[in-house]
Amino acid sequence: MFAPFLPMMIHKFFDTHWDRTLTFLRVAIGSVMLVHGSQKMLGLFGGPGFSATVAMFSQMGIAWPLAVAAIVAEFFGSLFLVAGFLGRASALGIIVVMIVAVAKVHFANGFFMNWAGTQPGEGFEYHLLAIALAVPVVVSGAGAWSVDYWLAHRLWTPVRIERRADRLEHAHVH
Repeated sequence: MFAPFLPMMIHKFFDTHWDRTLTFLRVAIGSVMLVHGSQKMLGLFGGPGFSATVAMFSQMGIAWPLAVAAIVAEFFGSLFLVAGFLGRASALGIIVVMIVAVAKVHFANGFFMNWAGTQPGEGFEYHLLAIALAVPVVVSGAGAWSVDYWLAHRLWTPVRIERRADRLEHAHVH
């Protein structure tokens, strides 16, 4: 059913413009989320590590498969964003994780981060910034210097869909 359209769909998924702003956005969010994801996946930077994070998510009512998906999205998604591989999917994964974090934990603490230590927890301003950095990557792709750009422009050439205008343009009239 999808066979004739598969090359075009693959090309569209990876296709992106040679845009350095998108590169900056994806590397920025990828780098910040890599540190954040490393806390959950590997226990680095004072983080709890994989097992403790899954247990913590379970205590919040998040099923373990979804907890694992969130950890994978934060850690591997951020690595992929830095490389510009699967940029749209990786950025979307980060967005979903941030939305769930706001809904399940941070919304109740208000907007602001807890700089003074006077709130019961952290607010959601960080999460909104992460979402704002990731949305352009979902919409427009990974940008310049990305694996996605290379895949779209080197491996898969655009599949041309013939339109009436194309046929008229190539018509030979005497």
